Amino acid sequence: MAKRAAFLSFRFGLTDGVSVVARTWMEAFEEFGYEVITVAGDANADRTVSGLELSDAAEKAPETVPDESPISVDETALTERLTAALSDADLVVVENLLTIPMNLTASRAAARVLAGRPALLHHHDPPWHRERFAHVTELPATDPSWRHVAINRILRDELADRGIAAAIIYNGFPTPVRRSRRETEQLRRDVRRSVGIGSEELVVAHPVRAIQRKNIPAAIRLAEAVGATYWLLGPAEEGYGEELQRLFSEAACKVVHHEWTDVEGIYAAADHIAFPSTWEGFGNPPIEAALYRKTVSVGDYPVGKELRAFGFDWFDPTDSHGIAAALAEPDSPSVSALLDNNERVASENFSLGRMRNSLHQLLDNAGWLP
Repeated sequence: MAKRAAFLSFRFGLTDGVSVVARTWMEAFEEFGYEVITVAGDANADRTVSGLELSDAAEKAPETVPDESPISVDETALTERLTAALSDADLVVVENLLTIPMNLTASRAAARVLAGRPALLHHHDPPWHRERFAHVTELPATDPSWRHVAINRILRDELADRGIAAAIIYNGFPTPVRRSRRETEQLRRDVRRSVGIGSEELVVAHPVRAIQRKNIPAAIRLAEAVGATYWLLGPAEEGYGEELQRLFSEAACKVVHHEWTDVEGIYAAADHIAFPSTWEGFGNPPIEAALYRKTVSVGDYPVGKELRAFGFDWFDPTDSHGIAAALAEPDSPSVSALLDNNERVASENFSLGRMRNSLHQLLDNAGWLP
């Protein structure tokens, strides 16, 4: 019988960075010979455990999150449900649930259930990266039986400062399928028609959820400055809905707010990718943009600097003149050289193969391979 790896988190199956990266890990575990199941608080999981879901307070009114759990869940009962859900797992991979206090009751229950058991904790967003969670010191949790993985060097070093040794495994990205120009143009037209964008419109796409740190105002300003339609792909979360509607109503450019989950379709339809975030645990869109040969403007957030140091040539979000010039001549030698460079850097450093090799070595060293 194959060994079973249970992936545990608040939620799976969405377009947020944790869900997207978790899927690449699940595929790797299956390649290694594991049977993979998901355990979470929402219906997208193979096993739904009530009480694991993101709390309303953490998601909708984050400034009110207290020291204790913001939702009314019986921790003992949750521990029993979680114990049952994980009873047949040989290894548990925890995606952020023991890292960030979006539901402290769930985190405490998981720490109790996994104590002394093989577990791999995949850390994306620690409490100290968000002001409203900075007072929480019990996470990330640790145990002698667990292994830890950070998604960047900054987080690896911060965990080390707190006595937690972690490996670095950067997010991995699939190589895009190479389509003919005709196929790509057809996909571009189809996606644009589906979301309400004309075939001749210049489009600045912003493939993120609408929350404060994604810096929606800067992305809208860029679209205004280059005469483009602003396309926001993700939903409003963390109480940002009212502010988002205000920004839309004041925008001096066409605004399209329409989700699209197919990555290839997003980049085929877009002319430029905006990513002016003030904070990210990683930031997948700039790497995806490189692989799909799209120009991208990236905010000055710390992990972005770490990624840029690999050799990426990204625009500053305020460089509207440079971006407009690139959009005016997308096939020019200078733009082609920029895209060639970014594609090479992404392929060499952030491939699925490189990620899987690192993960395989970690599991081998821990004695956890099937």
